[in-house]
Amino acid sequence: MKKYIEEALEYHSMGRKGKIEVVATKPCLTSRDLSLAYTPGVAEPCLAIAKNSEDVYKYTAKGNLVAVVSNGTAVLGLGDIGPLAGKPVMEGKGILFKRFADIDVFDIEIKSKDPKEVIRVVQLLEPTFGGINLEDIKAPECFEIEETLKQTMNIPVFHDDQHGTAIISCAALINAVEVAGKKLADIKIVVNGAGAAAISCCKLYVSAGAKIENIIMFDSKGCVSKSRKDLNKYKEEFASDKEYPSLLEAMQGADVFIGLSKGGVVSKQMVKGMAENPVVFAMANPDPEITYDDAVSVREDIIMATGRSDYPNQVNNVLGFPFIFRGALDVRATAINEEMKMAAVQALASLARKKVPEIVINAYGGKDFDFGKEYIIPKPFDPRVLWHVAPAVAKAAIESGVAKYKIEDWNAYIEELKERLGLSKEVIRVVIHKARKNPKRVVYPEGEEEKIIRAAHVARDENIVRPVLLGNETNIKKMIRSLGYDQSEFEIKDPLKNEDAAGYALEFHKLRQRKGMTLNKAKSLMKETIYYGCMMVKSGAADALISGLTTHYPATIRPALECIGVKEGLKVVSGLYIVVTKKEVYFFADTTVNVNPNPEELAQITISAADSVKEFNVEPKVAMLSFSNFGSAKYPESLKVKQAVDIVKKLRPGLIVDGEMQADTAVVPDIIEKDFPFSNLRGGANVLIFPDLNSGNIAYKLMARIGQATVIGPVLMGMQKPVHVLQRGATVDDIINMTAIAVVEANKKQVEIKEVV
Repeated sequence: MKKYIEEALEYHSMGRKGKIEVVATKPCLTSRDLSLAYTPGVAEPCLAIAKNSEDVYKYTAKGNLVAVVSNGTAVLGLGDIGPLAGKPVMEGKGILFKRFADIDVFDIEIKSKDPKEVIRVVQLLEPTFGGINLEDIKAPECFEIEETLKQTMNIPVFHDDQHGTAIISCAALINAVEVAGKKLADIKIVVNGAGAAAISCCKLYVSAGAKIENIIMFDSKGCVSKSRKDLNKYKEEFASDKEYPSLLEAMQGADVFIGLSKGGVVSKQMVKGMAENPVVFAMANPDPEITYDDAVSVREDIIMATGRSDYPNQVNNVLGFPFIFRGALDVRATAINEEMKMAAVQALASLARKKVPEIVINAYGGKDFDFGKEYIIPKPFDPRVLWHVAPAVAKAAIESGVAKYKIEDWNAYIEELKERLGLSKEVIRVVIHKARKNPKRVVYPEGEEEKIIRAAHVARDENIVRPVLLGNETNIKKMIRSLGYDQSEFEIKDPLKNEDAAGYALEFHKLRQRKGMTLNKAKSLMKETIYYGCMMVKSGAADALISGLTTHYPATIRPALECIGVKEGLKVVSGLYIVVTKKEVYFFADTTVNVNPNPEELAQITISAADSVKEFNVEPKVAMLSFSNFGSAKYPESLKVKQAVDIVKKLRPGLIVDGEMQADTAVVPDIIEKDFPFSNLRGGANVLIFPDLNSGNIAYKLMARIGQATVIGPVLMGMQKPVHVLQRGATVDDIINMTAIAVVEANKKQVEIKEVV
């Protein structure tokens, strides 16, 4: 736990502080750019907006800008910690808006607990923003603040703590009740918690069809009944005629339990006493009112949801607010009304009943989901939520009369939403989920390095890997202790002390004895962690190897080639980098190994790259690059690429591949369509094969440094077993990503071996 705290603090403090920045969307490089961006050019949109205020959406970012506003009085489970301490949460909310719905955010922390001051500050901000997301403001003040702002402002105002949980849980409740074979109007609901979220949930449940007289609410003082004189007006709405002396008695025969309180308040006995097919939403975080394991241990017929991602049916607000605001902003809604909230509820409920696509199955480790007890609400990483919920909200805004702009072509709008999401950037997440499906034993020859130990610890916690650290056992254990980790999490091997070294030396000597390797030399090399680790992989004692953090590339690849060797049928190994730009993901090869491959080798590199790309759930569209376009410049260098293309097409007739072509031809679809309509490459290539190491290495490094792309790799292709070489100075995240890639590759090779057998 101590180390996790340190990692969280380091995450927020490393490099540029915090989690957000403002990025220019227009060029500002020349004096002309400056004159257009600011004076005198900026006067023109100013004058246009002065004539027609709606033009502010045409000429500024207002239409895609949301304020996340808090005074820090009810931050997560931390309570009243103040606006400064709450700022990391608000920045985090901004990341979620951007990640899931491409909405820009400024976080606004207000230094006041006075509702009237908060209201006035937000009112004054209306010209800047397209919407207001109120966050982490305590009850009952949050009710007054939201109600007043909704009445007085002409842009959407949404208190996510209230309505987010209400919308997601209401969708889940509709489906849970259906699975239970019951009707909303007939069910008895017991609610533990009477804060902002609980009140809002109950209101929405009633709107969906539940009866208010069937809702029994508890707060910290007990049953919220009409006999009590200490209730505020919000609780009074749900005060019941009957008073229950305890939660235990209230839950006897109840159909539904809704927990919005604190962990551990519900016992197994309480769940036992509920009606047939009970619905239990224990949504306290991080510890639910009753754990999933305890609840299912006493009721096999239970339908349960929590706020946690490690159990079925996670009620997560990220399923709501990004998409609700996306729909509201896209029609310039003046409010987020009840019709829009119910539209979001129905869209989420209906989506959970649809067949889950492969992209979602792969994102969750290959597990399929069918509508039923363990799947009543879509998964947070289901990309379909964006283009199901946002259009539903937008339509409701139009139909209820709060939209200033009407969408005419809904199909085009859905395609626009899909483009915003940038699905191709999910490649690494896909690989990590695949790796979790079947963790493998990965050996790290640089096991004494802090970054390696940190990465191995995280990867193990994420159920990606079973780590083996190589090096001086005393030094490794000392480092593990200093980092606060449990030594039992790691397997530690010291080649200088391990008995396996002798056997590996004999095996290695047999492999290399006709290439000048003596037995004494083999024994000496087995004292080196890299050779020892490679022989572990060769012998099957480990499934993959990750190294190179502190060494040059050849120092890792040479031992790997000597010990493990090239995959059967190939003559070369090669390197692949994943290059993530703002809009697209590309795969560059060969960028690390082959200085000047001949046509046959270039063809092998191409096929290896295409096969590797498929493991990221991406359909490869391959361009083999040159300075020539389809014979426009006949030189040996371009002819080499042309010959390689012909070889690839013969070996893999089903592969989308073409060349030789220039780089802009490969990535700009209009060039191919206009000038080279005969090509089978349409829509732009995503796999770029470089003709030599010069061009490949230069290209990926320029993309990383000048193009501001995220570069992941290198992925070493063509080895008999998975070996991956880190960039020197790689980050902990880089090491984790490469570990996941290695595990997926190991699983694939295991399947190939079984198929052969």
